[in-house]
Amino acid sequence: MKGFVLGGVSSGVGKTVATLSIVQALADAGHEVQPAKAGPDFIDPSHHEAIAGRPSRTLDLWLCGADGLRRNYRRGEGDICVVEGVMGLYDGDGSSTAMVAEALDLPVVLVVDANAGMESVAATALGFREYADTIGREIDVAGVVAQRAHGGRHEQGIRDALPDDMEFFGRIPPNDDLEIPDRHLGLEMGAEAALPTAALREAAESLAADRLAAVASEPPAPETPIEAAESVDATIAVASDAAFCFRYPATIERIRDRAELVTFSPVAGDSVPDCDGVYLPGGYPELHADALESAGTLDELGDRASDGLPVLGECGGLMAMSQSLTTAAGDRSEMAGILPADVTMHDRYQALDHVELAATEGTLTAAAGATIRGHEFHYSSADVDGDARFAFETVRGDGIDGEHDGLTEYESLGTYVHVHAESGAFDRFLERCGR
Repeated sequence: MKGFVLGGVSSGVGKTVATLSIVQALADAGHEVQPAKAGPDFIDPSHHEAIAGRPSRTLDLWLCGADGLRRNYRRGEGDICVVEGVMGLYDGDGSSTAMVAEALDLPVVLVVDANAGMESVAATALGFREYADTIGREIDVAGVVAQRAHGGRHEQGIRDALPDDMEFFGRIPPNDDLEIPDRHLGLEMGAEAALPTAALREAAESLAADRLAAVASEPPAPETPIEAAESVDATIAVASDAAFCFRYPATIERIRDRAELVTFSPVAGDSVPDCDGVYLPGGYPELHADALESAGTLDELGDRASDGLPVLGECGGLMAMSQSLTTAAGDRSEMAGILPADVTMHDRYQALDHVELAATEGTLTAAAGATIRGHEFHYSSADVDGDARFAFETVRGDGIDGEHDGLTEYESLGTYVHVHAESGAFDRFLERCGR
């Protein structure tokens, strides 16, 4: 599967809208498009899936490693992969867009905001290409997509200013219908705020789908190929609804490959399925706190956890496993009561970083002494009881209290950190549940 990376000149330049427009253009031209996201985000990929009709791959060098990155890419389907970058092309020390493009040896299509520029768009693109040599990275900036660019003289001025060896792949015209609403943690999810097809098709008509397809290349094969997963005699129940919607496709695939997977909705009040372990992904429990408190599922889950059922919660899952959740407006709701912590929402984010954790004791996702890498981004804080037990020390990142993460109680674990299946954490979880 050939592909290319969409890199932005900065955050907020309109990479997601450009990605969705390009996906639409390539699909209209007859391609089977596999979307992907460079970085640990869950929200942008939900918009990819809403347009492409298939889950977006998570391509993060910190979470997956170079070989895991290539394996995850190869699990995609289709004939061309469009990888949306994170922040600006060179921003980030853990896994920048440029680092992902270099690891996959894919060309970069630069998204430049052309709202108030013509020749400056070309100068910006040229600077981004030349900067790669300055920092010793092998990055091929093949051309540009001009965001918020008009046609006629505006478009022609950008074309004329670009160097001969840099392609103009088209423009995204200004259009209020191509705006995705914001909320905390970023954009609204794709299922809630999918862009209208008519507006995307209009933008797609201004893009050169044939030239975008022609510039795509195929990444090198991973040194360690994808291997058949050994099955585990276990059933894993995965919470799946509007409160628990942050999960990587590779994680769900790993669970399905090795065990039986069933889903349930705590918001809807589903009973906890008959299972050997529960996975509570992240999401927005704070937006559904009243329903979670009254539905009864979390009460049942708390009882099952106290009887020894392993429960693994990430970020929003940690919040749901706590004793209580208080919104930024001061409204308090009772949660599952598995972990000795009370969680409070805030008006601004409390942590945002790639994370490394060192296990101080054997736990659901790591053996004692092992390290795992992940990502944290949350607007809540957890006030833990004095007798709380932590499974991890934070080597990098904030964790729960600045020095520790992984609250553990009974056979359960709650953490602020999202980890990818390539970390091995879910393999250990499955094997623990299979015992």
